[in-house]
Amino acid sequence: MMLTFGLLLSGLPALAESTFEREARDRAEIEKLMWQYARALDTLNADAYIATYTPDGQFGGGANATKGHDALHKMIAVLRQRNEETEAKTGKKPPAMYHTSMNPYLELLDKDHAIFRAYWTTTFAGDAPNTPARIAAVGWERNELVRVNGKWLIKVRDTQPKDKE
Repeated sequence: MMLTFGLLLSGLPALAESTFEREARDRAEIEKLMWQYARALDTLNADAYIATYTPDGQFGGGANATKGHDALHKMIAVLRQRNEETEAKTGKKPPAMYHTSMNPYLELLDKDHAIFRAYWTTTFAGDAPNTPARIAAVGWERNELVRVNGKWLIKVRDTQPKDKE
């Protein structure tokens, strides 16, 4: 009986997820979140865009930040509407937009909070054959991420943080 109990106890640590395993899983989930964010923005999919944020999440910092799902949804919907209006006027589809993050640094603060930093670019594809892509903007970002109901989400996305880090 004691031997059986001892063998059962010796197997328990193997059943629990190690810190290393949890952090590896968290990193993969955050990488996926940031990919989903970029694709939602590049395709101007407002529903997919707000799905990457907490309900009270915000884009930007300070007094001009766009806060909450309704405001974030409207921000993307307005961009989409402008593109559709431009296409209707010109008969030309706007060039594809690509947001990229480079040199990412993910800091896991605890099991439910993280900071994701990276350099970023906004690039527009050439709008005709043999036309080069155009870099529209560059910068660096600082994102506060939180786990809500087991899912990583953006709490604050700041693409123009103060250069204190």
